[in-house]
Amino acid sequence: MSQQPAPSANSGWVTGGVVFAGVLLLVNGVLAVLQGISAIAEDDVYERVGDYIYKINLTGWGWLLLILGIVAALVGGGILKGAAWGRAAGILFASISIVLQFLFLPYAPVWAVVAIALDVFVIWALAVYRPSAA
Repeated sequence: MSQQPAPSANSGWVTGGVVFAGVLLLVNGVLAVLQGISAIAEDDVYERVGDYIYKINLTGWGWLLLILGIVAALVGGGILKGAAWGRAAGILFASISIVLQFLFLPYAPVWAVVAIALDVFVIWALAVYRPSAA
């Protein structure tokens, strides 16, 4: 059984993955801003699915989503512009997003799982990419 080598830092998969990661962070940030606004506007927008050990005040959650969404969108834009700080900040915010989406599971379970999977891809793409090798 032969194992295929991991993609190199200058492969098309990795380079394309970084662009995709930047777009994902930008779009995910905009969606988080919209989620935050709806959670701030009315506490009855989201219904809890079942019982969950982590109970969150939706208004506070909305402000958190709003602020982190703005910053994530800015980081996604920085990644797309090739800013040096963008990769590290992207990994940091994708990691924070994984934790926050885990806490948001009782309100939007399908979306939270999809967002966690996308954040894992963003972390991989930004961690593997080496701009000097491109």
